[in-house]
Amino acid sequence: MAKVIIIGPAHPLRGGLATFNQRLAKEFIQSGNDCSIYSFSLQYPSFLFPGKTQYTDEPAPEGISIHTVINSVNPFNWIKTGNRLKKEKPAIIVVRFWLPFMGPALGTILRRVKKNKYTRIICIADNVIPHEKRPGDRPFTSYFLKSCDAFITMSEKVMNDLRQFEKAKPVKLVQHPLYDTFGDIIPKEEARRHLNLPRDEKIILFFGFIRKYKGLDMLLEAMGHLKNSGIRLLVAGEYYEDDKPYKEQIEKLGINDQLILRTDFIPDSEVKYYLCAADTVIQPYRNATQSGVTPLAYYFEKPMIVTNVGGLPSLVPHDKVGLVVEPDPLSLANGILRFYQLGEEYFIPHLRNEKLKYSWANLVNTITALAKSH
Repeated sequence: MAKVIIIGPAHPLRGGLATFNQRLAKEFIQSGNDCSIYSFSLQYPSFLFPGKTQYTDEPAPEGISIHTVINSVNPFNWIKTGNRLKKEKPAIIVVRFWLPFMGPALGTILRRVKKNKYTRIICIADNVIPHEKRPGDRPFTSYFLKSCDAFITMSEKVMNDLRQFEKAKPVKLVQHPLYDTFGDIIPKEEARRHLNLPRDEKIILFFGFIRKYKGLDMLLEAMGHLKNSGIRLLVAGEYYEDDKPYKEQIEKLGINDQLILRTDFIPDSEVKYYLCAADTVIQPYRNATQSGVTPLAYYFEKPMIVTNVGGLPSLVPHDKVGLVVEPDPLSLANGILRFYQLGEEYFIPHLRNEKLKYSWANLVNTITALAKSH
């Protein structure tokens, strides 16, 4: 039995990273390891956080020890936390890296840990070069990456970005495992009833935080091309930027009637209803490394329409589990029409077959193998 510590967001922090870390901890525990999570007492200063709140009202996950200790802006805390982890002597630390801002804190903590000459540090890199650039990105990222022994990426794009910084250290590509923590698939009719959505309409879903790179504005433009199609767009997720341009665009395009806007944070307990209520999940991204929405769609067996950017085409085999279109409004509109020509059932057998690749056990085995190869 190995002692494993995951460093990254966890309850009561909310969002995809916390959900992922908690599910990964569960898998380590189920495979016979002693695993806990070191999370943040302060993740972002409020001026850096674009949403309404960083915290969830949902209950804490059962059976996982979560230590809320890391302060992302306090260097004394980094040294103290690093020394504490150094003494704990875990066999493996799995550290999440998704934003250069976290580089100084995490890089300093890990440098302290390495002094025990025992712990292997494996980084799961969600992003290396961020979607939205800020001063200090490269030095912060470089400082962090130097403190790790090996890396896992979940897309070719992030692997290529990582190789700009780290030429020699081991890197493995592992597909983002499927979130199976949101409950079972439920019938579309039941999901729509729960969400108070029309039972017989064609509904496509844009799911997740709303940010510029996710291309919702392009999708709204596409809806302008679909005015008499009877297709409606359900937008489920919180604005992580100013909502005014979107509201003005909706008015200008005259597409209010084609939209169902649920632009608050979607709690974990509601996720299954949104995925199961939709005919297809659409990701009109301008750029993408990988996406937490893709494994969600796989788990709930929903076909996807994605743009031909970053890691998305390799995750969504075209004409099998979904459709890959160019990142412009007309291509998106045509892709949506083609989806309805083919029908949802066309994609289901391929989805069921493809989703077998995305297991948590595969991720745990890869982390363990990387730690031993050192």
